[in-house]
Amino acid sequence: MKWHFTHDRTVLLVIDMQNDFVLEGAIMEVPQAKTQLPAIQKLISSCRRLGVPVIYTVHETHPGYCPLEIAAFPHLKEGGMRRGTKGIEVVGALAPAEGEIVIQKHRFSAFYNTELEIVLRNIRGAANPPDTLIICGTVTNICCESTARDAFFRDYKVVFGSDICSALCPKAHEATLANMEIFGQVMDCDGIIKALNKTAGNSFIL
Repeated sequence: MKWHFTHDRTVLLVIDMQNDFVLEGAIMEVPQAKTQLPAIQKLISSCRRLGVPVIYTVHETHPGYCPLEIAAFPHLKEGGMRRGTKGIEVVGALAPAEGEIVIQKHRFSAFYNTELEIVLRNIRGAANPPDTLIICGTVTNICCESTARDAFFRDYKVVFGSDICSALCPKAHEATLANMEIFGQVMDCDGIIKALNKTAGNSFIL
């Protein structure tokens, strides 16, 4: 599915690029996530330059309110992705700028029981709400895909980053990209930046 989208109606979602997923040896390490930091940095920088809001999510678990997730990942029972720890913080290379919003979530979708919908309705002002969400981050087939599907159900146009979403399994990553042909538009990082620059009337700065 192909979307036409413009920089002035778009928001970037950076999904769960937190220490417990990104750092080497972390409890939920996704090795591919670390290799994608430069590309995600480039996209974030471009969005900031063009005035595209950047919203981050971080995933928090706890045996008391994430029982099924803990059952799926038993090593999280004793720790990992806990509130108040360094592990839950956005990795330093992608640190939010002053004033940028970090959404704390407890389920795979960034929309489930969070303030994300309220933030999206107001982040560009009531007269110019966003209609397009760019999704990057980790894990491709879990939190990124869950968020993308929920965005589609809420009538947002989804732009899904093919080389800026990371998974543990290449087959799972490719399966999600195939799914996104229904729920969104799959683009690589450079293609997204070019499209945003084009609508802003800029040359293609990469």
